[in-house]
Amino acid sequence: MTFAHKVWKLVQRIPRGRVTTYGEIARALGRPRSARAVGHAMRECPSELPWHRVVNAAGGISPRARMSGMITQRLRLQAEGVALRGGRVSLKRYRWQMAVRAAAPPRREASSEMIGNRASRSAAAARGEWPCEPRRAARQGEQ
Repeated sequence: MTFAHKVWKLVQRIPRGRVTTYGEIARALGRPRSARAVGHAMRECPSELPWHRVVNAAGGISPRARMSGMITQRLRLQAEGVALRGGRVSLKRYRWQMAVRAAAPPRREASSEMIGNRASRSAAAARGEWPCEPRRAARQGEQ
């Protein structure tokens, strides 16, 4: 199944009178940084899909090439009882809480080589293993 089909399947589940964002759909599909890809998929969605229930992260209607699409989205949302104020939907009030959340990617364990904080560099410098710190210490000794 393509990413676009997964997006459409999820959008189909958004209940009447609720909205979700492009980013929330991307996160639910396990691709948290793909909100724009969700937007591209929505641009080509089937006409029977409730596309109007997807808004941007601010709760606003995203700009389109044709103004008529933005007006249609607003009218459809209002017909479902979703109030818009200043061109935005109150996500606090109308956000759809998805039941399915994608699992977080597995965390990598940090090895001692990956850790580059100041404390580990200072300890390495004290042992003479870190080239930058001894030079700084030598400069401070010259003053």
